[in-house]
Amino acid sequence: METDKPLMTLALHEAPEEATYDFHPKAFEEYLGQKELKTKLQLYCHAAQLRGEPLDHLLLFGPPGLGKTTLALIMAQVMRVGIKICNGPMLERTGDMVALLSSLEPRDILFIDEIHRMATPVEEVLYNAMEHFRVDVIVGQGPGAKSINLPLHPFTLVGATTKSGMLSAPLQSRFGISERLDYYSDEDLQAIILQSAQFLNLKLSPESALRIAGCARGTPRIAKKLLRRVRDFAQIHNQNHATDILVQESLNFLGIDPEGLTQLDHKIIKMLVEHNGGPLGLETLASLVGEDSQTIEEVYEPFLMRKGFIERTPRGRQIPHKRLQTLILQKTGQSALF
Repeated sequence: METDKPLMTLALHEAPEEATYDFHPKAFEEYLGQKELKTKLQLYCHAAQLRGEPLDHLLLFGPPGLGKTTLALIMAQVMRVGIKICNGPMLERTGDMVALLSSLEPRDILFIDEIHRMATPVEEVLYNAMEHFRVDVIVGQGPGAKSINLPLHPFTLVGATTKSGMLSAPLQSRFGISERLDYYSDEDLQAIILQSAQFLNLKLSPESALRIAGCARGTPRIAKKLLRRVRDFAQIHNQNHATDILVQESLNFLGIDPEGLTQLDHKIIKMLVEHNGGPLGLETLASLVGEDSQTIEEVYEPFLMRKGFIERTPRGRQIPHKRLQTLILQKTGQSALF
């Protein structure tokens, strides 16, 4: 087993100076949340190390911002192997994929984000590479062209996707491990926010961290983004202590209410209430609130559905009946929502 090789090498784009801007876990113990998934990955990594083999190909799927890339980096660190990172849309030609695969050292990890967006010819190169660690390369053109079977070092492909349903069946079946990342609880996000606040040298109470967590839509990336804006607000007021009052003022300044709803969330709800609770087609709703339909469907709708403000029906989006009655009463009383 190799132990003296560099911990990480990144291809196609270099790792940012992460320590300058944000805290990123470098070990499973530092990675907060996703407890069940973390336990599984620790076991898989340890077993592969004991055998001196690469980890089985792994597919991580779930909403954006939940830590798929971070998990891949941690696995490379734990297994003391190199990792190369790229995005699916960047791999436009089969030659790009062949060059990337042939540059991998034994047991290295190749991490492909948004893997469902790879071009089909590029994806097909992976089939033989994942199963037999070989790729076929066409040399020359026309009648003189010939196929060369190029051997590869055994490697691990870690694919990440926000839309596992768009992954082709042949590619999906070649992953030995397939795991989903779920939205985080407020308590897990609270711990992540306190961890990041310590790194940012920002004093923050557990109660204030929980308040921020409630506005983070179950997503660590959003939680950290909100924390950085709270830090901005604190620094403008010449202090590194984010008091409960300052945190609330920061969230108000950002247009986020105590339930974590943004101004566009409010516009979506208000528009549905004004149309008797719906249903409204997605395109119609998007035009009424002045936002494109894909953004509403992928960014705003999942949170509103989890909060019980809207639901999908065959005829479009609508507000659940019980929730609609409450919102109508709030509108009559001119609540903050309206």
